[in-house]
Amino acid sequence: MSEPSPVNFGNYQNDIYLNGLDGHLPPFTTDLTALGASARERLDPGAFGYVAGAAGSGATHRANREAFERHRLVPRMLRDATARDLRTRVLGTDMPAPVLLAPVGVQSIVHPDGELATARAAASLGVPMVLSTASSYTVEQVAEANGPDAPRWFQLYWPNDDDVCLSILDRARRAGFTTLVVTLDTWTLAWRPQDLDQSYLPFIRGVGTAIPFSDPAFRAGLAQPPEEDLIAAVLRWVPMFTGTDRSWERLSFLREHWDGPIAVKGVQHPDDARRAVDAGMDGVIVSNHGGRQVDGAAASLDMLPEVAEAVGDRTEVLFDSGVRTGSDVLKALALGARAVLVGRPYAYGLAHGGEEGVRHVLRSLLADLDLTLGLSGHRTPGELSPDSLRHRPS
Repeated sequence: MSEPSPVNFGNYQNDIYLNGLDGHLPPFTTDLTALGASARERLDPGAFGYVAGAAGSGATHRANREAFERHRLVPRMLRDATARDLRTRVLGTDMPAPVLLAPVGVQSIVHPDGELATARAAASLGVPMVLSTASSYTVEQVAEANGPDAPRWFQLYWPNDDDVCLSILDRARRAGFTTLVVTLDTWTLAWRPQDLDQSYLPFIRGVGTAIPFSDPAFRAGLAQPPEEDLIAAVLRWVPMFTGTDRSWERLSFLREHWDGPIAVKGVQHPDDARRAVDAGMDGVIVSNHGGRQVDGAAASLDMLPEVAEAVGDRTEVLFDSGVRTGSDVLKALALGARAVLVGRPYAYGLAHGGEEGVRHVLRSLLADLDLTLGLSGHRTPGELSPDSLRHRPS
């Protein structure tokens, strides 16, 4: 099979302008930094707060964006950047660009089609999606919507029941999810005022529980199935996936039972990155959960260079938290990431227009990335380095 050709993602700009000749405008804004404000108008307060909210005062959420502002691209001229190639390979997955859809749970609260719409949009562009354990649909349903050939990873909120954990992992593997992403930073929920003020937690309403509630090992532990006794199922699941911290030694359990690549998500300190590599992890995702877990924490972008320097020669380093624009992606790549995960923007796109909304957000981000890569004087992501940036003191 021949290798796919690079995609000219920047052509989306031409499509938009040409469609304008017939009076057709984009379905909603192409400014991905403005999507949160318009999504607020479309969603009820509980759903919007759950997606947009952060821990405590929101200081970490703000710090993520401020870190991107401090790092500035330095464009170079006459670099023969007319033709660009964004393709990359990360943890065994071929990607048309160094971008993945981050795991975002309970997507049905922003659109009825939820993860199914996201899976279809991602597949149409060849962009890998990372499915959350807290999905509104089962792994099998999402895999079917994603299609037989689309790249997909599975994110694990680690159940403290080993039989349930292994059953979920087995289902994900059989459904074609190739890489396991283990979230380390959300073993219990942080103090999130926007959710608390609305008394809004989807899981206790049985939303975002499709994967465990459909799992045979989980159902075997219930006196009645979730369809007949929702409260009992909720009371069993919620303490099973939240409230228990673990040790580094426990990663060997997952390594033993997952035969594909494993990346750990939520790493901020270089020493933790070293521990992850020593434990046999294949990838490290520098992330503070978009500011949703520890108030007053360091911006992920500020920690990325330290982590990349510590383990970048031994493992794949990815980045998550605060990505909104094509230049954000470039900055993270320049500081040592092999690829980035984007979350809230596509969730807001889902709220605006389901599958088409997610697709519009992705095409906008990828076009911005493609054009900005060229205009900054680079032909491939691999040409970026810390020298591509200048740091502006805060």
